[in-house]
Amino acid sequence: MTTISIIGAGNMATAIGTRAAKHGHTIELMNRDTAKAQALADQIGDGATVGAFGATPAGDIVIMAVLYSGAVDVVGHYGDALAGKTLIDISNPFNADISGVLTTAGNSASQQIAAAAPADAHVVKAFNLIFGGVLAQDKPVDVFFAGDSAEAKARVAAFLESLGMRPLDAGGLEMAYILESAGILLMGLARNGAGFDIALGAKAL
Repeated sequence: MTTISIIGAGNMATAIGTRAAKHGHTIELMNRDTAKAQALADQIGDGATVGAFGATPAGDIVIMAVLYSGAVDVVGHYGDALAGKTLIDISNPFNADISGVLTTAGNSASQQIAAAAPADAHVVKAFNLIFGGVLAQDKPVDVFFAGDSAEAKARVAAFLESLGMRPLDAGGLEMAYILESAGILLMGLARNGAGFDIALGAKAL
């Protein structure tokens, strides 16, 4: 398969990295706390490595598994090291009580990241509508994604399919705001009886 670089070492980095390694990808972890990244690499196993935070990622796909509040700063820290990369933004820019998002139409988290990234890096929104626990189950699940680059979206779609997931293209990066807002729906369902063992999907009737 391919090398997938993940910036971050939290719950989503763990879930995505573990699932990707299980399906044959080599995982590179990058985090400000190198010891935390190493601990996660040891946990994932399967040849997972640790890269220096801020260095050029080994993978063509770089998963931004960081909180919205720090995502733009992380991109700025990496700077030209992200040139030519496909960046997957998984963030949910929720407000404090998860009753809404901090972003607006035309200024989604993904668009903010794209504005801070090198011109030849391409941002794709994905994974924000899946809980880490659902990812960890390694079951088939739909993944909505959005981005402006057809090549980057094709790369992300192939990656998602390799993980046993069904990629569903929602359109250009302007749709990232809609996906971020849909995160509120998912959280509302989870917190009001459906539980956190659910995922949003699409079904042909």
